[in-house]
Amino acid sequence: MRYAIPGNNTDSGNPSFYADHKRHWWLFSLFVPLLTVIGPVMYMIEANTWFLVIPFVIFYGAVPLIDMIIGEDESNPPEVVVPQLEADDYYRYTTYALVPVLIGAFIFTAWFVGSYTLTWLEIILTSLSCALICGFGLNLGHEMGHKKNSLDRWLAKIILSLGAYGHFNIEHNRGHHKEVATEDDSASSKMGETIYIFMLREMPGGFFRAWNLEKNRLEKKGLSCWSLKNEIIQPGLMTLVFYSALFIAFGAVMIPFLFIVMFYGAFQLTSANYVEHYGLLRKKLDNEHYERCQPHHSWNSNHKVSNWILFHLQRHSDHHANSARRFQSLRHFENAPQLPNGYFGMFVMAYIPVLWRRIMDPRVVEWAKGDLTRVNMYGPKKAALMQQYHCEPELEVA
Repeated sequence: MRYAIPGNNTDSGNPSFYADHKRHWWLFSLFVPLLTVIGPVMYMIEANTWFLVIPFVIFYGAVPLIDMIIGEDESNPPEVVVPQLEADDYYRYTTYALVPVLIGAFIFTAWFVGSYTLTWLEIILTSLSCALICGFGLNLGHEMGHKKNSLDRWLAKIILSLGAYGHFNIEHNRGHHKEVATEDDSASSKMGETIYIFMLREMPGGFFRAWNLEKNRLEKKGLSCWSLKNEIIQPGLMTLVFYSALFIAFGAVMIPFLFIVMFYGAFQLTSANYVEHYGLLRKKLDNEHYERCQPHHSWNSNHKVSNWILFHLQRHSDHHANSARRFQSLRHFENAPQLPNGYFGMFVMAYIPVLWRRIMDPRVVEWAKGDLTRVNMYGPKKAALMQQYHCEPELEVA
């Protein structure tokens, strides 16, 4: 598929074109979540616990390594063809096609746990693999939940209900996007804050913020917060029905299975939130409002493979600066701070706080040009960080 570039003609007088070289690679995202069921499928052939570890080796080992080998893609579509890209239904239908894939993979994994006699270790490993499906679902819900048409938004609710995280779109769209990279945002991590401390305020903070936002919206319309118009209750009911059906179909083993799925699925979102804005801070203006969110207020990654898998989620700088853009149109910005690997590799670093801080803290200081007043710092660590990175702000060149 080629898109004509208006007003840009070749010497022969024929119009020139732009071709999205990633167009067919987006289909890759339909098959990647199925890697989560490789372990159970191989276990069905030969009962070996180690097979259930395969999904984690793939996503936390192979994908970061391939990202390093293949490298980055900093190309952007010409702005004049963006309306054509946005109007191309191919990209939208690709996201739609992923919905039944994720639901099917989830049900298959639940069936596997409910049908085979597994040890507790095997149940835990399989549950964690299924939680990865919910992580992909959160990413898909994120993409569709930003859209205005009702089909996208309802599909987002359905897919978010798999991991009992139906409040995400409200929290993210109306909460996180407004307060991102500020001290007030429960979904923006602070320099010196480990992912485990961040989790303790991000998970409950996200739910309560979403509930308060939805409650205020409904009250303005004269409705009760317990109305079926409540967009947290809607996916919550979907979760209740779906989980009840799994319990009836596969028995009591679904209780620990679903509990692990809910928690670790949510932790995938926590991991993404942690790496996306770590230490970055928007300036507070004289009127006590924050400056408008710019590309340099989000960490960006152009690593090819993980971006194909995650629908350009890693071009997070453009997403926050221009949230209405569809994934195929998101751009690289030269002034956006860059991550050294894709999200899967960064998650592994985040899970080892000493490694994470050794790699990322100096990058935050460099981003702030040595001025630590521009950094979103974790309070209990602030004095130690100021002492460790004591340096004067870089003077602006006139």
